[in-house]
Amino acid sequence: GYADAHYNLGNTFKELGRPSDAEVSYRQAIALNPVYSQAYSNLGFSLQELGRSEEALLNFRRAIELTPDHFQSHSNLGVILKKMGRSEEAEASCRQAIALAPGCAQGYNNLGSVLNDLGRLNEAEVSYRQAIAFKEDYAEAHSNLGANMQDLGNFEDAEASFRRAILIDSGRVEAIYNLGILLYELRNFKEAAEQLRKIDFAISNAYLLRCVYMLDQQSDFYNLLGRLVDQGENNAVIGSLISRSNIRYGLKKPNPFCSEPLKYVVKANLLAQCDFKTVFVEGAATILSDDRVQHKNQGLLTNGIQTAGNVFTQVGEVTDIIQAIIRSELEKYQVFYKDSKEGLITSWPETYRLEGWFVSMKSGGELNSHMHENGWISGSVYINVPPKSNNDSGNLVVQLDDTKNRLESHENMQSIDVVTGSLCLFPSSLHHYTIPFKGEEDRVVLAFMSYLMTSFLMLKYFNP
Repeated sequence: GYADAHYNLGNTFKELGRPSDAEVSYRQAIALNPVYSQAYSNLGFSLQELGRSEEALLNFRRAIELTPDHFQSHSNLGVILKKMGRSEEAEASCRQAIALAPGCAQGYNNLGSVLNDLGRLNEAEVSYRQAIAFKEDYAEAHSNLGANMQDLGNFEDAEASFRRAILIDSGRVEAIYNLGILLYELRNFKEAAEQLRKIDFAISNAYLLRCVYMLDQQSDFYNLLGRLVDQGENNAVIGSLISRSNIRYGLKKPNPFCSEPLKYVVKANLLAQCDFKTVFVEGAATILSDDRVQHKNQGLLTNGIQTAGNVFTQVGEVTDIIQAIIRSELEKYQVFYKDSKEGLITSWPETYRLEGWFVSMKSGGELNSHMHENGWISGSVYINVPPKSNNDSGNLVVQLDDTKNRLESHENMQSIDVVTGSLCLFPSSLHHYTIPFKGEEDRVVLAFMSYLMTSFLMLKYFNP
């Protein structure tokens, strides 16, 4: 009958990584003391660990009702709101936590992570630096600052921040991963591989496989590929590299992700399905004209800009409607291919998140070949496509490899004739690029990907 003992036992289970047992203890503490605010807060944390976000949210709010000035409850509420994609509300909770504990580094780190999602990179940088000012050896904040610097195109500062985080904590997984990805993007494949070998989870292993492929180490590539497939790892990067290696080395390996991804490219017309002008055209204009949403460094883009952060956490109601439409189209896609034996469909994730960004190009603009490594299904909504000066002007090209092929017909690629109102969906294992266009109007596109919530490593570490 001693509430504090049950609460403390819950804390012990929490530290041992046993959230189900912690939940039982916290609920018993609350049954004995219904106004035990800290028990509600920690119960919320355990429920969050168990993936029960809505229940966690209710418990954090109950804790705040009971103790409005408790820093950790506001901080925890910010954590769960961000994970639920409600970044504007998360920002308010993080700022409230900081107001209650203005010298706490954790609050500034969390706020920086939210501001990154909202595309406010300069503000996020200030927040991360404030966290470091309060706690110089704060490895998470150094790693987050590095990711922020990378988004801003400050690669030297990004690398220095990642290395500083690793120096403080040699086992800091997200810092090692971020450094490996930065080195990969800088085409330093050998050192990138050295970093990625230090950690072991699905997407880091996929990137390691990518490094080995780029180094053209055929034997090592197939050894690593075989080990990952035997372990049951299956993602877009593995799918892409099997397709590419089949072309490069001529060895036809089975593809657990999608063996014939070009057959899973679809195009739909959204003009007849919604108020396209209000939802997409005006929605895009709202975000692109918002001075708070910055532009991310994008080395693949010529004569254009890409918005920073995740558009689905920005501008609230507008992007909520857009996300609902895209999710509906993804459901149609899954139903259409329901009889397929490809892993893309048979392993379709039960839960996923959407990440999106706007790309606006002026005449002569193009986006070079790339893929969405963390995605499952990738897509794009064509909000404005200028009149075509020739047949393929401004088209989307999807392909098995990453080499541009401008032939009108090729077995490893497909050119998609896109116009205003088009929606394209395709497996994230496909590389894609745009053909340059000429015109007086801007070409505006919403690009997005769905990704597994359980396997996607959030580059901005958010500390509960």
